Amino acid sequence: MLNQMVQYIARLDTAFAALSDPTRRGVLEQLGHADASITDLADRFHMTLTGMKKHVGLLEQAGLVTTEKVGRVRTCRLGRRRLEEEAAWIERHRQLRAARFDALDAIVEELKQKEAADEQTSG
Repeated sequence: MLNQMVQYIARLDTAFAALSDPTRRGVLEQLGHADASITDLADRFHMTLTGMKKHVGLLEQAGLVTTEKVGRVRTCRLGRRRLEEEAAWIERHRQLRAARFDALDAIVEELKQKEAADEQTSG
């Protein structure tokens, strides 16, 4: 169980690290439309081939992109991972924050009502 939790956290960390860069998010967006070679991606994002290879490597490590080399061309496509775990993690934390804000709103409302009642009795 602990090992599964560690693996889960490692997958999240890797995915969020890969998604933290705007270029890598742009690459995913581009690959959502069509497969592309690393050369095409480098040209599109005005980067060196080496720089793009590093970005694609991080996306590949996270399972978000796969690459296939045919001859001298390495083609990139979206990986099988669809970010379900990451979306579920974000949603759990969004719900937790929403519940905390709802509780805070209830306290503020209660204090306002108490203040209004105190003004009526003293006024």
